Amino acid sequence: MGENKNQNQNHDKDYPLDHVPQSARVGLLSLSAVLLGLTFFSPTMVAGGQVAASFGLNKFMTAMILGNLILGLYVAIMSVIGTKTGLTSVLLSRYTLGTGGSKWASFLLGGTQLGWYAVSAAYVAEIFVKALNMPNSYIFWAIFWCVVMGITAVYGFKAMEIVSYIAIPLILILTVWVPVLGVQKAGSWAALAAIAPSGEPMAMTTALTIIVGTFASAGTQVTNWSRFAKNAKVSFIAALLAFFFGNGLMIFAGGMGAIAFQQPDMVEVFMQMGIVFFAMIILTINIWTTNDAAAYAFGVAGSEFFNKSDKKPFIIGGVAIATVLAVTGAYNFLIPFLVALGIFIPPLGGTIIGDYIFTWKKNIPNMKDVEFKSVRISNIVAYLLGTLAAYLGNKFGIGVPPLQGIIVAALMVPVMNAVIKNDKHKIKGDGTIQA
Repeated sequence: MGENKNQNQNHDKDYPLDHVPQSARVGLLSLSAVLLGLTFFSPTMVAGGQVAASFGLNKFMTAMILGNLILGLYVAIMSVIGTKTGLTSVLLSRYTLGTGGSKWASFLLGGTQLGWYAVSAAYVAEIFVKALNMPNSYIFWAIFWCVVMGITAVYGFKAMEIVSYIAIPLILILTVWVPVLGVQKAGSWAALAAIAPSGEPMAMTTALTIIVGTFASAGTQVTNWSRFAKNAKVSFIAALLAFFFGNGLMIFAGGMGAIAFQQPDMVEVFMQMGIVFFAMIILTINIWTTNDAAAYAFGVAGSEFFNKSDKKPFIIGGVAIATVLAVTGAYNFLIPFLVALGIFIPPLGGTIIGDYIFTWKKNIPNMKDVEFKSVRISNIVAYLLGTLAAYLGNKFGIGVPPLQGIIVAALMVPVMNAVIKNDKHKIKGDGTIQA
């Protein structure tokens, strides 16, 4: 009796290693708050600023809309799969890649979120250094915010939801404020459009890879949160709202500021606008919500990697590693980091989508009824082919690299399963997850 009581007390209510039951599901408002809190992410403004500085207004608008449409639809599909199955992305990868193959997904997704956590904390530290005119205080602020932001992530979905309700209205104010000040600076929308690009030339393929890369990792892990959705409709709408509109708004605001002030560094733009102190407050709360989600994601990935039901130790360990990365100046590597994410991660989501549709026919069995293979070679090959398609597209400026990676990986799943025989898991029972 006492042993059962202890097991219940130690059970992680966020179900990191199990299907989320219907009793724990939430509605559109709760899920939208968490996902918008995730995508209203101010370092995304930096990515928008880099693209806009290289493109000018009209070409930038094309890249912004197309890139975020691809991202939004991709994530919305992943989100529905999470709702239908009640599983995290790393658990879905067990079905797709096998128990051994899923360790790559855990490492890739958890590791990139750890990298995002470091970049975000470094960004906040840079803001505090410049806003408070404390040039020698970067290391202090980087450590301080890494630790503080990690604390709320330990408390899971509910804590993220509460912080998001505070952060979303504030960042909305900033994303309206920056474009308005940008147009005022230029004189008019037409005058803004007439400003010549000030940054290094950039290929459209690279720009789209950067835009999709801003949330390729978190978007692929959207199932970590969409598995709590009441139904597929709630899941699809919340994901599209967050990853098309929410991320698009951040890219747009950053681009407008960069073009108007001829400066891709958003902290410098805020200083020129004279709003750096207000931006410091808003951006700190904003980044807090996204770093909550990042820490939560690498905690879930750690749970799967080591097969432990409690994600808290992995959140704490991940925050410690991210702190070291932040102190070394991870923020300076943001753009190459985004390009890499746009190449390596969307094909993983494409493989999961392809496996869900073609292998399981949208009716995935319960984990307890599956004898998992260690490695599903057919799907690993499909993933590698998708990654190759994205890499070559980006290298040679062909098509839309992340989209190609998703499509090639998904379509190669049934092809490679037909070529490589007996590469599926054994089903022990008849338990299936129904929508």
